[in-house]
Amino acid sequence: MRGAPPRLRPGPPHLVLRGEDARRTEPRPEDFMLRHGIELYVDDPAESIDRAARTVTARSGRTFAYDTLVMATGSYPFVPPVPGKDLPGCFVYRTIEDLLAIEAYAKTATTGAVVGGGLLGLEAAGALSGLGLATHIVEFAPRLMPVQVDEGGGAALLRTIENMGLTVHTGVGTQEITADDEGRVNGMTLSDSSHLSTDLVVFSAGVRPRDQLARDCGLDVGERGGIVVDEQCRTSDPAVFAIGECALAADGRVYGLVAPGYDMAETAADTIAAVGGRAFSGADLSTKLKLLGVDVASFGDAHGTADGCLDVVYSDSRSGVYKKLVVSSTGVLLGGVLVGDADAYGMLRPLTGHVPPVAPEQLVLPAGLGAPAALGPESLPDDAVICSCHNVTKGAITACSSLPEVKKCTKAGTGCGSCVKTIGMLLPKSGDGGLCACFAQTRQELYEIALALRLTSFTELLDGYGREAARGGEGCETCKPAIASILAALGNGHILDGEQAALQDTNDHFLANLQRNGSYSIVPRIPGGEITPDKLIVIGEVARDFGLYTKITGGQRIDLFGARVDQLPSIWTRLVDAGFESGHAYGKSLRTVKSCVGQTWCRYGVQDSVRMAIDLELRYRGLRSPHKLKSAVSGCARECAEAQSKDFGVIATANGWNLYVGGNGGASPRHADLLAQDLTDDELVRLIDRFLMFYIRTADRLERTSVWLERIEGGLAHVKDVVVNDSLGICDELEALMAAHVAGYRDEWAETLDDPERLARFVSFVNAPGAPDPSVRFVPERDQIKPELPLLTLGATR
Repeated sequence: MRGAPPRLRPGPPHLVLRGEDARRTEPRPEDFMLRHGIELYVDDPAESIDRAARTVTARSGRTFAYDTLVMATGSYPFVPPVPGKDLPGCFVYRTIEDLLAIEAYAKTATTGAVVGGGLLGLEAAGALSGLGLATHIVEFAPRLMPVQVDEGGGAALLRTIENMGLTVHTGVGTQEITADDEGRVNGMTLSDSSHLSTDLVVFSAGVRPRDQLARDCGLDVGERGGIVVDEQCRTSDPAVFAIGECALAADGRVYGLVAPGYDMAETAADTIAAVGGRAFSGADLSTKLKLLGVDVASFGDAHGTADGCLDVVYSDSRSGVYKKLVVSSTGVLLGGVLVGDADAYGMLRPLTGHVPPVAPEQLVLPAGLGAPAALGPESLPDDAVICSCHNVTKGAITACSSLPEVKKCTKAGTGCGSCVKTIGMLLPKSGDGGLCACFAQTRQELYEIALALRLTSFTELLDGYGREAARGGEGCETCKPAIASILAALGNGHILDGEQAALQDTNDHFLANLQRNGSYSIVPRIPGGEITPDKLIVIGEVARDFGLYTKITGGQRIDLFGARVDQLPSIWTRLVDAGFESGHAYGKSLRTVKSCVGQTWCRYGVQDSVRMAIDLELRYRGLRSPHKLKSAVSGCARECAEAQSKDFGVIATANGWNLYVGGNGGASPRHADLLAQDLTDDELVRLIDRFLMFYIRTADRLERTSVWLERIEGGLAHVKDVVVNDSLGICDELEALMAAHVAGYRDEWAETLDDPERLARFVSFVNAPGAPDPSVRFVPERDQIKPELPLLTLGATR
């Protein structure tokens, strides 16, 4: 149970910077709740806990009974109790709403100040500077990032940040926020009696545990806040657990990083499930970030608090690089600080607690000053922790064969992501050629299995033919969409029915294309680019009535941008009623068949290219394939439709049609190859049927026809032999498969509108189906709309 999604803390900064929907920064698959039988209630926070009755009451009045309760209420930003802290122009820096409010206020400001020089404070300062404000940082400690870096690292960071034009005030606190005659912020008084002029103040002075629910129901809390828990994360009530930033751990600390939160969650889950043996007694506070464009990392005993420890330091103030390693008297690496160059972090942190394979001074020196070749994965012992978010060792990672398998089996790489590069170095460079960690078979082999045995579900394939370790599981991000495509290509019904829905990629989940701000675009099919005035008017009316952005695409269609997920069915209804259907812009399937006007209008045309383009598009619409398919038909050799840059292209001749295959535009253009020439209409369609089904049958996942044609043994000559000459004797089967697709085609939009169960997924919030997602916002541009994207970033969780 939680509050409205806009109040959620987003994940890594780059997600917010790119403007992705806050809902998509949550670390779980979209179908996670459904698959695990979890009921999620949004915008209805818990108000009280009755420990005697073992119930939780929500703001709406709903009461939920529990046997075991887990409190994960998080934290709230700490604002120092200084006069003026509530003036207009004062903000905290934590949620999407905070970002939007700061961004809006900054439009009327010229100067900003951040109270706090820690991780989040430096992120906030970078955001204000990015908005064009002269920016000050006020830190009470004698250096920036006092928790993570030492005096030398703080000095290097200070020089670099000041060189960027930001002003830093260390060793001073905020005494008062002052206001102008209109009551708005105009400055702040510091503890050294100096005055700083500023129009906007952002407080980033740490967080406090959100523990009021626990206080109200009588659970023990710490003197400075936090729900007291033991090493199993159990509170003073054995039926209640607390995890994350609201919990005061057994070592007397409140942890504000993601890794301890995960560890506490797993400890509580093991205890509740009676697995036992797990305890949380503390956490690795190692951190690697890029703050204001500067690499900063610390790990282990970064401040050298161990008895008898020694420092090995390299400092170059000219380049802003500072490196310090802390070692014991016996040479064991205890910790370190890296500023300006943190490339070695991924290898150094796992060596903590071990004697490095080379002298410590060689580990901090740059190339050319005595540094050895970069440490390789062979330097790490098997018990070295590679992923501190989930405490995963080198040995556990090297037991896997691929990154998806590592993520599935160990969760390494699914937290802050700083370990992914090191994981890649540890994994074998080649495997057994299987589709993924779940299947030893290739995509082609799985297609043949599903075809021959008439399998209709992912579970049948996984349990019957998956690797032993994967059977009974849920598959991975590689095999689920690949097998969904196979099953759809074999006519396995609507993609949102039953198990199929859980396999789809993001766009297929909602039969529309997800855009950068969480809205969707809709592309109705316009076969061959031909459209009547009445249908054009309908598209215009739909765009006007729903406030959508319209754009003519390169494939001779009209794309409608800016729809919320809850608006999609209403938009489809209007379009379907007018005779439109899904253009499958969201799927790995046929997109468009582009055409010129052909001999009907053009004085150079030799065939009716529009008619042929429409016939081909209607024949192959909805055909699921390993990757998207594009086509075009040109009415003469002048090639206005650009058919030779398409997966299959057709050019008219005086005697019929020439068929080209394997073309591709985009980042790696490829000219299509001539497969056959001077074909009749029937011959053309028959060869395209065979070509497409042979491609679908033998291509790898996400392999375009251009790549497939060059990879497949024998290349074009082999494909021509199979498709034109039927050298393998499979052309009848290929034609039959295509005939089955054509006969079984149903429009996915219309079928969804006719099914209340399918329609139920098209809501922003399950318990508030009529409520729009407030995080999807737009601003005007050129008489239309464009996404309103936060210009700011939130602090990293590690």
